[in-house]
Amino acid sequence: QVQLVESGGGLVQAGGSLRLSCEASGSRFTINRMAWYRQAPGRQRDLVASITPGGTSNYADSVKGRFTISGDNAKNTVYLQMNILKPEDTDVYYCNAAVAELVAGVWRYLEVWGQGTQVTVSS
Repeated sequence: QVQLVESGGGLVQAGGSLRLSCEASGSRFTINRMAWYRQAPGRQRDLVASITPGGTSNYADSVKGRFTISGDNAKNTVYLQMNILKPEDTDVYYCNAAVAELVAGVWRYLEVWGQGTQVTVSS
């Protein structure tokens, strides 16, 4: 079973920064894409940023120029550097990974979610 463990959330003032980390672990797997989503009460879970093992990334318009997603393939870890944080960035942030897991000689494709980490930006 592939699992994602997130860290780095917390409380910051507007204009401040945080860096989120997400590490994938399992027996035998490869990562096809990792992403960060966020969700606030009364809203759907929306994509913030994504990245492939080759380094191709994309961002939601609301975070372009402020957030940077990066990855360390050797560590199976993805990061989200969040700068110039705004109160509207307050959300629970979820790590997501599209993975292939080798089970009984067969590659199985699935998506895995982290438990979520709270980011709160005060005004």
